[in-house]
Amino acid sequence: MKIKCEYCNNYLDESDEKCPSCGAPNKDFKRVSNQVPTTIEELQQWYSDHHLPPAETTRFFIGVDYKEPRAFGIYKDQNTGKFIVYKNKDTGERAIRFEGTDEKYAVNELYLKLKEEIQNQKNINVSNKVSTYYPKKKSNDIVGVLMFLFFIIFFVFMVYGTFNTANNRVSKGYYYINDEEYYYGGGNWFIYQNDDWVSTSEPDHSGKISEYYQGDYYDSSSDYSNIRDSSVYDSDWDRSSSSGSSWESSSSSSSHDDWDWDSDWDSGSDWDSGSSDWGSDW
Repeated sequence: MKIKCEYCNNYLDESDEKCPSCGAPNKDFKRVSNQVPTTIEELQQWYSDHHLPPAETTRFFIGVDYKEPRAFGIYKDQNTGKFIVYKNKDTGERAIRFEGTDEKYAVNELYLKLKEEIQNQKNINVSNKVSTYYPKKKSNDIVGVLMFLFFIIFFVFMVYGTFNTANNRVSKGYYYINDEEYYYGGGNWFIYQNDDWVSTSEPDHSGKISEYYQGDYYDSSSDYSNIRDSSVYDSDWDRSSSSGSSWESSSSSSSHDDWDWDSDWDSGSDWDSGSSDWGSDW
């Protein structure tokens, strides 16, 4: 349930420990059983509680350093003590999404990807059910044909709308705009100047914001420093949504479990991991 912050009057969930806008503590904070997992063990339990298919089906290996192609995963390297979030592409090449000692951040990266993939699989199942429910009609069945066309057109518009929204929303991470390096996190913009990250206003740009996005992981070969090592960085960014932007983030980019109305996996549905994009780094 949404409540109003008594300090800044912005709305927050009653399950938020503090206001994502001003950082004030939430005196009405209520813990819920389906809160965002912060450890590998909690993520494993979340996976089980939502009745997801086996890892060999979903291709999400939690707590396992899985070596075969086509896999997402997270594990702790016992030699270094670091948590590794990875994706094994269809070529067998491994792309590292995160490597570090922050377990909560590492778990959140895979958790968001898992939620995104669940929604993708549900969309595929809905599409397949529509096609099955409205099979090809005889030429004289005008009403049936029109209904079938209506659902096809409706589905196309839904896909287009989702794609267009995704390309115009601000995601947490690094951006290269007008020959400057920027970072967006916690509802705020930062610019890299004089060997440090400083707060700035929303940068001017032309085209879709997604065209400038470089990703949320730090490239050590870059000319700028890792914002997570700077004084402006707040680890709570990794749990809060990108509210406050003119390109409002969708629920899939929020680490809060705000989609419990349909979060359990339907045991009668098919999971087709072959439909995933196994060629990209993430």
